[in-house]
Amino acid sequence: MTVSFTDRLADPGRMRLRDRGHSVGDPKRRRRAMPTDRASIIDHSVETTHIWLNELAAELGTEDHRYAYRVLRAVLHAVRDRLTVDEAAQLAAQLPELIRGIYYEGWDPSRTPARYHASKPFLDRIASEALLAGDSEASYAAEAVMDVLRHHISAGEFEQVLGMLPPRVRAVLRK
Repeated sequence: MTVSFTDRLADPGRMRLRDRGHSVGDPKRRRRAMPTDRASIIDHSVETTHIWLNELAAELGTEDHRYAYRVLRAVLHAVRDRLTVDEAAQLAAQLPELIRGIYYEGWDPSRTPARYHASKPFLDRIASEALLAGDSEASYAAEAVMDVLRHHISAGEFEQVLGMLPPRVRAVLRK
């Protein structure tokens, strides 16, 4: 049976490091010592991605990790496309490796930052990309992703990202 990359990310039961004798550590820690061998680096990246997806699923009140993945991807893309190229790269530098790949997927830096000032285009984009019911669900999802992001990146970077967003979008993300 072939398992896709998305399925591995969305199913925390796969590749559980704890089950293979690896120490998982405290999920609240922001940084862990980086492993040095290639297999451990990949395992660490998958583990960190699972931590983010688990936290997001909890914020969203669901156990559906595919849903959490779609939401994370959509919100990161919507935020990324509203940032300058430099700020988008600074945010990416603080993301775990696999999430950084998701973040950069499909990015065209020549088309950024997107030009809109209202929250509706931002929420419409999230709803469309994550297959959500509409603006209300997109707003809730965006707020949940930003809460997870706030826990994992520096406070200064988080404030810089928010500062680059239009005031109406910031208001949606800070509810």
